[in-house]
Parts: sequence; C-alpha cells; structure tokens
Amino acid sequence: MERTVSSDISVNNGCLLEFEALKLKKAHRYVIFNLNKDLTEIVVEKVSSSAECDDFIADLPESECRWAVYDFEFEKEGAGKRNKLTFVSWSPDIAKIKQKMLFASSKDTLRRVLVGTAVEIQGTEYSEVAFESVLDKAQRGA
Repeated sequence: MERTVSSDISVNNGCLLEFEALKLKKAHRYVIFNLNKDLTEIVVEKVSSSAECDDFIADLPESECRWAVYDFEFEKEGAGKRNKLTFVSWSPDIAKIKQKMLFASSKDTLRRVLVGTAVEIQGTEYSEVAFESVLDKAQRGA
C-alpha cells in the first residue's frame, strides 16, 4: 500500500523534550528531526552540542529532507552576543519529489509544537544554510 502525502503525521513527544532542552536549558546547540520508517511520526534524529555551523551543515544529508532547530549565536555590533533559535526546513534539490512533498506538508505540524523559534530558513542547497546566510536573516530580526 502506498502512503499518500497528508498532514496526519504526529510529532513524537521526544521532539518537544529535546527542543525544550535546547531552548530553555541550552543542553544542545541543534536538533535534527526526521520522519520514522513508517512515515507516520516526526522523530528526533540527532542532537548535538557542537557550536560549529559547519558541523550542523555536515549533519544535513545531501539528498534527503530534514527539519532542524539551530541555536544560532552571532555578534551584533553594539549589542554583543545574540542567540536566535532558527528553524530550518532542509529540502535539497536532489531529494525525491515524494519526500519533498511529505516534508513540506508536515512542516506546520512540527512548527506548531516548537514554539519560540525566531528565524526560519528554507534550504535547498548548503549555501542557504551556511553561517553568512543565517547571519543575514538573524540580524534583520535582532
């Protein structure tokens, strides 16, 4: 039986727990989310404490979609260090069309659970989630 693209995908409770640990306790630097094998639930794929943007980018698969929340830290002139919780929708151009559609239709389900992100990035290639691109968006709202 082929699963059709729909938004009746649930969010595993672990997603909110890891997001809250990142947001409130600064326990992680980023959390990457994926769909489970049955395509019925959004789950945590990875958490990391690495402060390096390059490590975050390296954890995004080249040909598969993911969602992530990244605690982006930057310097703002005259204001010192700032942090912005950044929601990333990663949908590489070479990902399968069905996967892109499923991730796009399920994004809002995850966003409703992850309250408190300040910046949203849609990435289809690594340059769109690189430090300078995220910095540009984060500074506009800082």
